[in-house]
Parts: sequence; structure tokens; C-alpha cells
Amino acid sequence: MTVPVFLAAGLADLSGPELVLDGPEGRHAASVRRLRAGERLDLTDGAGTVAECVVREALKDALRLDVLGRYEVPPPEPRLVVVQGLPKGDRGELAVEMMTEAGVDVIVPWAAARSVTQWKGDRAAKSLAKWRSTAREAGKQARRFHLPEVTEPVSTAGVEALLAGAALGLVLHEEAAEPLSGVALPAGGDIVVVVGPEGGVSDEELAGFRAAKAVPVLLGPTVLRTSTAGVAAAAVLLARTGRW
Repeated sequence: MTVPVFLAAGLADLSGPELVLDGPEGRHAASVRRLRAGERLDLTDGAGTVAECVVREALKDALRLDVLGRYEVPPPEPRLVVVQGLPKGDRGELAVEMMTEAGVDVIVPWAAARSVTQWKGDRAAKSLAKWRSTAREAGKQARRFHLPEVTEPVSTAGVEALLAGAALGLVLHEEAAEPLSGVALPAGGDIVVVVGPEGGVSDEELAGFRAAKAVPVLLGPTVLRTSTAGVAAAAVLLARTGRW
């Protein structure tokens, strides 16, 4: 059975042979997962610090742990950033879940011109919280020790700035001539991939992205949903960069 992973804020600053996992994570481990003395688990701060532990004692809402070992996981290179056009309904959370499991490092919500869904007011805060919660839980399930960052929503101008500063900027587009599988990749820095919403990337947006040095690329002969295009593109790039 895979060793479960739990989040522990400030783990890098905690030393010594014993730890206590409490709060929401400790409650989940003790009351929901029902971990007991002798069982293994790993703690991470989500930023690369890992503590391999074994349960010494299970309390009502916490676990007392013996630390077996500690280590640091370096951040992956190149870093993969996916700009996700806001999709309808719960497809945003689906996209975030799959991209997190695959290994995307940064997920950027984008209010595209053709996005049916718009994040405004209280809805913006609630929707962003859902995306971040989804990324956190999917990262734990996938045993990721570097959790993905889900940024604040950006405008099209913000996407252009990301592309201009990237080692490589890519835009998934159904009319592109160059396949994603053939584009030359950098050894380091950020690879930024733009995924449009259900209506696609508008001509004006595409022109702005080209001006920011982005390369339009074709993912394949079929048209993917916006919620699956990002993870498909990530799979190609992660394999080609050697991260997979």
C-alpha cells in the first residue's frame, strides 16, 4: 500500500526525533484514515521538505510520530506553467486535479474573452479557493512533495506578460501548423502553455500572444475539451523534458 502523505506547515523549521501531526491534517489522519501505532506516513510542507515517519501513538484528533528520516526534494526543471481559460461548471476543478496529478508546477486561471464563466466578487474568491483545495488534495494523493501553485486570476495582459518572460511560451490552437511534439524545448526556466476556454482563443488574443513570443502549437488531430487539453499537453512536455 502506498504510504500516505500529509501536509505540515513549517516542517523545515521543526527538528528533533518526534513530531505531532494535529489540526485538520491530524484529525483526518487519526479520525478518517484511522492510522494506528506502527503505521508509516510521510509529512511534507509542499515546498520540498519531507519527513518519513511512523505513528507512535494515535490520539483522538492527532498523531504522535517518530521521525525515521528527513530529506529535501529539489524543484523540477524546467518548470511547467499552464494558463487555464476559465471553463464552465466544475470542469475547472477537474482540470486542476488532473494537471496536479500529472506534475504541472503552476496553474494560472485566465479570464479569456470567450470564457462563459467569469469570476467576479464573492464567486471569484470561492472559485479560487476550490481550485487551490483541489490542487492540495490531488497533490497529496499523487505523493507530490512540491505542491502546485494556483495563482490569482489573470487578465489577457497578464498572460502576455507571463509569455514574454518565459523560456518558452506555447498556445494550444487548432489551426497551428507546428505540432507540440516537435517544438524545441529549453533545458530550464519556465515553459508556459496557454489553454483556451470552450470557445477557444480569439484572434485578438492569439495576436497578442504571438507578439509576446509565444508559439501556436497543435496538440493532435482531435479536439480536446478545455478541461483535458492541459493535462494532455503536460504529458507530452513532461515526457519530452525527461521529467517523466
